[in-house]
Amino acid sequence: MSRPEIVPYSQHWPAAFSAVARRIRDALGPAALRIDHIGSTAVPRLPAKNVIDIQVSVGDLGAADALAAAGFRPFGDIRGDHRPPGDRSPDAQWAKRFFSEPVDERRANVHVRVDGSANQRYALLFRDYLRAHPATAEAYGELKMRLAAHMPDTATYAEVKDPAVDLIALAAEEWAAASGWQPGPSDG
Repeated sequence: MSRPEIVPYSQHWPAAFSAVARRIRDALGPAALRIDHIGSTAVPRLPAKNVIDIQVSVGDLGAADALAAAGFRPFGDIRGDHRPPGDRSPDAQWAKRFFSEPVDERRANVHVRVDGSANQRYALLFRDYLRAHPATAEAYGELKMRLAAHMPDTATYAEVKDPAVDLIALAAEEWAAASGWQPGPSDG
């Protein structure tokens, strides 16, 4: 596994998302209830790994099989998401299927989650909170750059970063409750 590399925000990331989202839409059709640009590349001015994170919301995780048929590469050993501390929801609320881009295409991580599940909401809320709070996004970006400089691989980087993400998620939950936040329309 390679060392994580964090790069400055690129104005090309939204277009890169749109191109991959079209491939996903072609593969899944109406089974893709939502296709959203998530993660750090979805937050203007936030440094990130140069990998587009996409969330596909489906009614049933079995719909994800069509992505493999379209050339997206499944990671069978990834079947769920990190759970924030204190979460007591059923395991099914954090289940997912995970794919990377087809061979020789632009780097992307495709997270397939059930529409309305806790992990589907978490990804959208986290993104929207950072978009609405640029100072928090800037501090998070600085943390990511410093961590990447000292972590031996991407797995360790993600593991060490999780508690900071949890802290931001706690603030995001308070913001959602105070503001009445709901997910907006799908990006793709």
